[in-house]
Amino acid sequence: MNPSWLSLVLIVLAGGATALQAPTNAKLMSAVGSPVNAAFISFAVGTLALGLAAAVMHVRPDGAAVRGLPAWAWVGGLYGCIFVIAAAWSVPRYGAALTITLMVAGQLIISLLLDATGAFGVTRQPISLSKIAGVVLVLAGVALARRG
Repeated sequence: MNPSWLSLVLIVLAGGATALQAPTNAKLMSAVGSPVNAAFISFAVGTLALGLAAAVMHVRPDGAAVRGLPAWAWVGGLYGCIFVIAAAWSVPRYGAALTITLMVAGQLIISLLLDATGAFGVTRQPISLSKIAGVVLVLAGVALARRG
């Protein structure tokens, strides 16, 4: 697997979008009174944007493929809800940098477990010392960001 530089840059920008999403939803939370309300509005806007994108691109799901999905494939939106609520709640308390650093640490730990086990349809990847070292360095970054 040799991803193109453009795809790597787009993935980094998508990660940057999550960093922007956290303070945006925190501001929204301060106006609407709770992280749950902020998440609801955020998902409503996202749903409208996805509907528009699907209409413009003329795409719709394959019904047979959708019916054949395992149960766990339906809960991805719940993970997004957890992320948005946690980010909206934690950014005003801990700042964007610590919040996102903690979230990235969580993402890396779970990603290593997914790669190691092949759970959720992920292609199995061996855990190496360099991957573990990378996660340890991110956790060290969490500690440094916390000391701030």
